[in-house]
Amino acid sequence: QVQLQASGGGSVQAGGSLRLSCAFSGGAFSSYALGWFRQAPGKKREFVATISWGGGSTTYRDSVKGRFTISRDNAKNTLYLQMNNLGPEDTAVYYCAADRPTIATTSAQYYGQGTLVTVSS
Repeated sequence: QVQLQASGGGSVQAGGSLRLSCAFSGGAFSSYALGWFRQAPGKKREFVATISWGGGSTTYRDSVKGRFTISRDNAKNTLYLQMNNLGPEDTAVYYCAADRPTIATTSAQYYGQGTLVTVSS
């Protein structure tokens, strides 16, 4: 069974950076498309970024374009999200997700536990 373990969250000041990681196990990592979703307090979960199984295709929600970078290391079975120039609006619990052969921006088959990112102004 696919399991995802996110890490790397924390508290930063506005303008700071964080890198989230997600360890994948229980399946053929390279056959899965992956993504990051987030849920802010009192709001619905929203997609942040997705990456194709081979890593050649990525998508981002408009508000993070140019600031966040999603990447994957198929040799390490790990997904990453580099977040730069963070703002208070980025405060949320971040979830990594997996699906195959593609991943939708609305939902995914598997989610990991979340990691909390808090950005103070």
